[in-house]
Amino acid sequence: MFETIRLAKGVNVHVNETTQFKTVNISIKFKDKLSKEKASARSILANVLQHSNEAYPSHTALRMVLDDLYGTSLYMDSSKRGNEHIVSLNVETVNDQYLSETGVLEKVLNLMYLVLFKPNLEDDLFKESIFLREKNAVKERIESIFDDKTRFAQQRMMDLALPEHPASIPANGTIEEVEGISNGKLMEEYRTMIESNEVEIYAVGDVKPEVIADYIRDYFHFGDREKPLAAPSMELKKPAQQRVAEFEDMKQGKLHMAFFSPVTFRDEKFPVMQLFNGVFGGYAHSKLFVNIREKESMAYYVSSSYSSQFGLMFVLAGIDGKLEEKAVKLILQQLEEIKAGNISDVEFGQTKALLTNQLTEALDSARGQIDIYDQYMELDEAFEPDYLINRWNNVTKEDIAQAAKDLSLEMTYFLSGKESDIDA
Repeated sequence: MFETIRLAKGVNVHVNETTQFKTVNISIKFKDKLSKEKASARSILANVLQHSNEAYPSHTALRMVLDDLYGTSLYMDSSKRGNEHIVSLNVETVNDQYLSETGVLEKVLNLMYLVLFKPNLEDDLFKESIFLREKNAVKERIESIFDDKTRFAQQRMMDLALPEHPASIPANGTIEEVEGISNGKLMEEYRTMIESNEVEIYAVGDVKPEVIADYIRDYFHFGDREKPLAAPSMELKKPAQQRVAEFEDMKQGKLHMAFFSPVTFRDEKFPVMQLFNGVFGGYAHSKLFVNIREKESMAYYVSSSYSSQFGLMFVLAGIDGKLEEKAVKLILQQLEEIKAGNISDVEFGQTKALLTNQLTEALDSARGQIDIYDQYMELDEAFEPDYLINRWNNVTKEDIAQAAKDLSLEMTYFLSGKESDIDA
């Protein structure tokens, strides 16, 4: 799928040479250990670098040059995976061979160089007005979680269940950490990112791997990288409380349940957990959706999700504030059904089909190919889609039943309206 060329220690270029697209997609990913402070600083940094640079000192000027490059798309984002924090510079541009003009790809790479290596500085710091605006933008992004009660409830449960664990650290950090980031600290984080982070570079399009690798060598001059210091431990420790109820001014109750699983992304049983999640609550044909939302009509929504990096299974349900006990009982009943091996052919077959379709659809986009390969190359450097599909097809109902038996409910969190409303 991708051919990998090592440019330096800790710096790799992965190229999928394909005629599938008329564009060229490039993504440069900077990876560092995860912490609240780093997540906060790097989220601000992604915003600041994307805004402008030395050659194009305003956002308008940068947008104009992108328009001149046949509508090239350029953006930066920050994310987390396991105990890593990732800052990505992403570009999509038209392939030169479909134009009368040549050299567009080189111009785009030069622009990427400017974004990363020639930021908009003032007295050796980022331009203060841009720094303050983008710092505030990240703060507002974090604060927006309070308006989305489902996201808020999930974050509260994680803070309570696994404090200081990577699973509970938001990709954008915390308001407290963002407020503590100075321009000087941001500059330090920028230098660390450019000089020390592991770098994975992806390109998808009708381009030769060696050509892309030569361009990257010419423009970016990445040197050797040392492995970062130990990241936070991902060991799951039993929460101090098994049930927490909190109250907000709201009408719909938010029930969140956290289960521990011994199976993580790198485990050979990882495909089994993917199928278990699909049967349990991952799709519209799942047991939770059919039996709790449709048959019982007691949930506005209900679903499960599997966080494979950490070995965590979540169930989320929107219910009336008075129905928590009944909802928990019904959810656990569906889990018991799977433990007993009561999995229908429809639940089993549709889950396999939907997982395969989702993977296939993701691979229909260049960005999807990059994201999937960046994740799954940890399992197999020569990753191909059939690697997963074959493993899903080999999973049995008995395997899924055993995965269910290995789950343990560790916390139930319920966010609802005023306590008096529930007791009424």
